[in-house]
Amino acid sequence: MTLNIKKQLGARIKQLRQEQGYSQEQFAEKLGIAPRTLCGIEIGKNFFTADTLEKILTALNITPQELFMINYLQPQEDLVKEIIDTVKSIKDRQKIEIIYKIIKSFN
Repeated sequence: MTLNIKKQLGARIKQLRQEQGYSQEQFAEKLGIAPRTLCGIEIGKNFFTADTLEKILTALNITPQELFMINYLQPQEDLVKEIIDTVKSIKDRQKIEIIYKIIKSFN
């Protein structure tokens, strides 16, 4: 699994923005940035500054922890599929044995 934090955070910002009913233009204005800049952030092309991060948190009335809750907010079925796909892609037997032991420890 490739971790692309810019894309994941951008998608999370877009999700939260939409949940609160802001258009991209409205939210960009609220943040004091150009709509094009916000678009770049939401698609993971650009990354926000610390100042913009503070404005995002304030505008959405969320904590940093809420913003950074990315993967585990997925539906359970999606998480299970992602785990299975990740394990299937591992070719090293030792790593698979370690994963197996970890999984068995939960039973």
